[in-house]
Amino acid sequence: MGTNNNPTKETPNHRPKRRIGPFPKLKFSWRQSDDFGRYGLERHRMKLPVMRGKIDRRILANYRIDPTVMSDVLPKPFRPQVVNGFAVGGICLIRLKEIRPHFFPFRWGVGSENAAHRIAVEWDVNGETREGVYVPRRDSGSLLNTLVGGRIFPGVHHHASFAVTESKDAFSVDMNSDDGKTRVSIRGMVTENFPKTSMFSSLSAASDFFKRGSLGYSVTHVDGKYDGLELRCRDWRMDTLEMDKIESSYFDDTSRFPADSIQFDCALLMRSIEHEWHGREDLCCSPAKRP
Repeated sequence: MGTNNNPTKETPNHRPKRRIGPFPKLKFSWRQSDDFGRYGLERHRMKLPVMRGKIDRRILANYRIDPTVMSDVLPKPFRPQVVNGFAVGGICLIRLKEIRPHFFPFRWGVGSENAAHRIAVEWDVNGETREGVYVPRRDSGSLLNTLVGGRIFPGVHHHASFAVTESKDAFSVDMNSDDGKTRVSIRGMVTENFPKTSMFSSLSAASDFFKRGSLGYSVTHVDGKYDGLELRCRDWRMDTLEMDKIESSYFDDTSRFPADSIQFDCALLMRSIEHEWHGREDLCCSPAKRP
């Protein structure tokens, strides 16, 4: 009998090696901050893959604000975007579902209720003007989001409780942060009538404006450093909400926005939108003005 000279042939005593993968590489990086005496070693976020999922519901409740007052609120390098003489601020109340890394072949993922106070801004990079949103405060009903926010996922997230009641066309959302610093309460119904008093000429104009503001920069654990995150939606659809009630501890604070400097403008609704989150380069500038 001869010997087996084929090393790849499977026998009871010899099985060929099988490769598994490849898998995406997840990287950590560390650097010494410029102000080592103040911050010591600053840990950078892990470089995550693109995240995807579904926006189950997203409410954008918006205010028109005196641009001069808004300029005093914003840290450098941001300045307010101006629409027909007004700066634009607002609250994003978003319920996410099936959030998972892009390379996952299954639709399984995590879900959460979240809130973000946001301001439409512009800034300059190498002589070129960019536009997006500045996010001074993020809150989440997810303990996971509060744990990884600002460490792995962009932006510090504060834990909060959410009370949500909704039907096909009616929405009620109450949010209270655990630290007692942030409170939001809204009531609204879907309508076909876009408000005539809005700074935007139409629903279409408002929708186009907020679609362009897909890049957001959030406050981090380090003063003057802002985490970048871009939202990409596979489909973009907005409806108008007629608001019966809107309260925000951030925008209702008269020490920040005097009563004659701010007015509610309009509210918009998005539902069942497939989307992706893409991490973007950080901005490092002057310290943020804390909410």
